[in-house]
Amino acid sequence: MGTTTEEGYILLVEDEENLQEALKLNLELEGYEVTCAGDGAEALKRIGEEYFDLIIMDVMLPEIDGIAVTENVRLNNNDVPILMVSAKGSSAEKVLGLKKGADDYITKPFNLEELLLRVKKLINKNKRLQDKETIGDHYQFGKNTIDFKAQSATNYRGKVIELSRKEAMLLKLLLENKNDVVPREKILQAVWGYNVYPTTRTVDNFILSFRKYFEEDSRNPRYFHSIRGVGYKFTN
Repeated sequence: MGTTTEEGYILLVEDEENLQEALKLNLELEGYEVTCAGDGAEALKRIGEEYFDLIIMDVMLPEIDGIAVTENVRLNNNDVPILMVSAKGSSAEKVLGLKKGADDYITKPFNLEELLLRVKKLINKNKRLQDKETIGDHYQFGKNTIDFKAQSATNYRGKVIELSRKEAMLLKLLLENKNDVVPREKILQAVWGYNVYPTTRTVDNFILSFRKYFEEDSRNPRYFHSIRGVGYKFTN
């Protein structure tokens, strides 16, 4: 399984080997964990299997170009920040890249320090968006109450349920993002600390447990919802 890193996980999509190696080294010196892809197809495969805090995307790639990869990522509801890199400085290409979902754009040849500043800014912004308003030690929904400090819950039947650490972490994440879909990737990274995903059944089983604990009719859940192919949502 992957490990956690404080600075962030970056996918570097660059087909020029020398530049790829130089950028990887400089990003690693800044404390980032870097995964490389040399073409668009490999980039899409990596994005489907791993969690990233940022993608540095070269536009000119063999077969599938960076703009097509970016468009594909956004069509799959993945909101990972994308910094697009291009050898062309044309404003038309820049506008197209931003239209297709890039968050920022830098042209070659670029100043390394400027690139590192943009990387840091995008990752920090993304982490701030992920850090939703935290909830306290106690939370109530319907006739269910959660005590996060004690890692226990009392459900609508008055039954006391001991929660595992992972159950408490996942509950907290869903409750803090109330009414928003939390992508499966984000859950696995935040709760399990993986950047390489285990099977999706892992999270599904936890959601089934929550329904069993807290839903009066687990077949027609009111609180815990699975959004097929995207993630999970808590509504109250």
